Amino acid sequence: MNFATAIGNFQDHLRVERGLSANTTNAYGRDLRSFVAFCEEKQIDLSTIDAGCIVAYQLDLGNRGLSKASIARFISTLRSFFKYLAREKICVDPTVDLPHSKILRKLPKALTIAEISMLIAATDSETNILMLRQRALIELLYGTGARVSEIINLDLSDVAQFNADGVIVETIKLVGKGSKERFVPLGSFASQALSDYLLRLRPVLSEKSKGKSRALFLNQRGTRLSRQSAWQFVVDVAASVGLEDIVSPHVFRHSYATHLLDGGADIRVVQELLGHASVTTTQIYTLVTIDKIRETYSLSHPRART
Repeated sequence: MNFATAIGNFQDHLRVERGLSANTTNAYGRDLRSFVAFCEEKQIDLSTIDAGCIVAYQLDLGNRGLSKASIARFISTLRSFFKYLAREKICVDPTVDLPHSKILRKLPKALTIAEISMLIAATDSETNILMLRQRALIELLYGTGARVSEIINLDLSDVAQFNADGVIVETIKLVGKGSKERFVPLGSFASQALSDYLLRLRPVLSEKSKGKSRALFLNQRGTRLSRQSAWQFVVDVAASVGLEDIVSPHVFRHSYATHLLDGGADIRVVQELLGHASVTTTQIYTLVTIDKIRETYSLSHPRART
């Protein structure tokens, strides 16, 4: 079996058996094609790869200037790939004897509430109605902690209202990694921004496709907004207030989790809201909060300073 066939089979396995998203499956493919290019340059065949080859590739990645975290990701991809091939009896797993190098987890950077407010205020415009879409997009990213891919995949039918003991609660249905569904409540600000977009702008955009699209967020052609366009909208708004160096769609997810925990939310609830399979993933945000507490203590308590 050649590399191309092996990678294709592996990606099918990730998509069908493990239920991984298209973005994740494609990322595995990109990492593996980088390894294939290295092997082709060194004239190494799939059947002859050993631990020495993996180590040589690891050193090559370092020589290219990649960070330790990036190198660790590439090697992790190879471990998964060769573990799969060994299980399918295609070849022996050359990564079995490789040492596991521990990489310190980088704490996610959260925006301050003031920075969030500044970004949302930057979407106010009396002359550009398209900014209603940008405002709704940012309010949903921050107000739900959703991944940008989850937001752009929303359909109109995913927004619903429930009567909870006489109180109307608006929610959205998000489909996360592994096609797992979760329902997340919308706060009043996100709900209002979404309502403004749906009433004033979406009908205008929808006319371009004769109202055929079910997508919640539409582009100028009246079809579903792409991930790249959503990303660019966020970056453009951030650039207008000088925050382009620290803002991406995913930073709103970090900020959502951190601000919930800062406000006293239970970590298990935050886990459910974020759609994490394990609470261990969510716990990294508690490190951010603890770090903030430690900093506040050292600056404020008279017996904390030496």
